[in-house]
Amino acid sequence: MSYAFIFPGQGSQSVGMLSELAASHAQVAKVFDEASSVLNYDLWNVVQNDSEGTLNQTDVTQPAMLAAGIAVYRTLLAQKSCAPAFMAGHSLGEYTALVASGVMTLAQGIELVAERGRLMQAAVPAGQGAMAAILGLEDAQVLAVCEQADGIVEVVNFNSPGQVVIAGNKAAVEAAMALATEAGASRVVPLPVSVPSHCSLMKPAADQLAEKLKGMEFNMPTVPVLHNVQFSEAKDVDEIKALLVQQLYQPVQWVKTINSMKNQGVELLYELGPGKVLMGLNRRIDRKMKVHPIFDDTTLEKALASL
Repeated sequence: MSYAFIFPGQGSQSVGMLSELAASHAQVAKVFDEASSVLNYDLWNVVQNDSEGTLNQTDVTQPAMLAAGIAVYRTLLAQKSCAPAFMAGHSLGEYTALVASGVMTLAQGIELVAERGRLMQAAVPAGQGAMAAILGLEDAQVLAVCEQADGIVEVVNFNSPGQVVIAGNKAAVEAAMALATEAGASRVVPLPVSVPSHCSLMKPAADQLAEKLKGMEFNMPTVPVLHNVQFSEAKDVDEIKALLVQQLYQPVQWVKTINSMKNQGVELLYELGPGKVLMGLNRRIDRKMKVHPIFDDTTLEKALASL
């Protein structure tokens, strides 16, 4: 049976994540030790003991989630040889997929996403941007709502049928939320984020990220990676870098990514990292495509039994 590995992004983090897996598998500590040496602070301590909301700051969340995904990936590989047909990651998770597939080293990935987080936060000062999930409307309806609202507000995540995310200036997002409610949305949920990801407000950060990427040596992936922007593989290293830049200010095409895998024969997905966010989305995209989340000993054993 053809299967793929998918990696979650921001929003799946939680204080204490992977603690059980770390107690049983040395790979977790090794990955977080390597990440901490790049960051010059104890990332595992933040993940396990954060009491001040530090974990939810985007420049900390991003390396934490990348390290968590790679820790699960390496733990899985230590138990069993795997041959996924594809890899993909949701938003920040795309970087995890690129590390797992050998495009960049873990150290490169940690350095890059920490800088990405800093650039994103600097592009829109805290409190000026916002994001919200819109449930129960067609994509076209949400796009229309964004066009009606004054200011910058855009659809940035096509997560599943009937669930999209908007982002932009805070006032414009709030106006679009009200319009979505009027249009019949079943739920409109403001998201607890510090930056409005994947919208045009991130263009300055994207330009600076492009400069950072110029000096980095990448490899082609050992496993095909489907990118958020175009839901297909890149043809060369330069295109990988270009797609990472575009990803900062263009929508995450998650529905099309999953459908692309399905159309290429994938029947089973493994969500490597904390939580079950992507499994939940997939129930709305294609209930027939089973998802095995892996984040603790029990889910690891279940996944191993199915491989």
